[in-house]
Amino acid sequence: MIEIDVTEVRGKIKTLRTKTNRISFTAWLIKAISLTIKDHELAAGYLKGKRKILIFNDINISLAVEKNLNGQKVPIPLIIEKANEKSIEVITKQISDAREKELTNKDIVLHNKASQLERIYYVLPGFARRFFWMYLLKHPHLAFKKMGNVAFTSIGMIGNVSGWFIPISVHPICFGISSITKKPIVIGDKIEIREILNMTVLIDHDVIDGSPMAGFIRELSVNIGKGYGL
Repeated sequence: MIEIDVTEVRGKIKTLRTKTNRISFTAWLIKAISLTIKDHELAAGYLKGKRKILIFNDINISLAVEKNLNGQKVPIPLIIEKANEKSIEVITKQISDAREKELTNKDIVLHNKASQLERIYYVLPGFARRFFWMYLLKHPHLAFKKMGNVAFTSIGMIGNVSGWFIPISVHPICFGISSITKKPIVIGDKIEIREILNMTVLIDHDVIDGSPMAGFIRELSVNIGKGYGL
């Protein structure tokens, strides 16, 4: 559970954002996270059995997008493939298109056509769903193909919430993004009001040890604070 000062970054994004250059804070954050993970690929590695770790070349991020289905709001995953290679503008458009896309009962993953077997998943009882996830996690190549290797959930996209939340995910690494709030922070010898992002990071400790994990979190905090990728 970390706090990151994003005051300067928010200012940069507002300056760069124009009618023709539409970028969002969420899209940039996904880009910055994917670039940092690419430098620390073990953080997004899948454990295979007890002795092997699979590291994929691409950073595919599963983003939860809130959609209306039969009068109810449900989170539907959007897979942003090769997020580390895509521009912030492309990621922004992909998220915007997913929000505007009309949802049907056949949609399981936005922008991906679901097979008949995959659509059956939502009518399965709880124990059968758990068996499905157990099977998927034992086959990392299939898991990566279906859900990527990074999960990203932003409660700030839904409403203003002060504090942290802990998401639940089966991905090797998961990011829970809360709202940006203004807080008094000591800068040098002065107290200033800054915009602070609360973030929760869940990492598979069976894959990455404490020291490289701490190094990854430290570098991620620095990269986000300085606007990495802008």
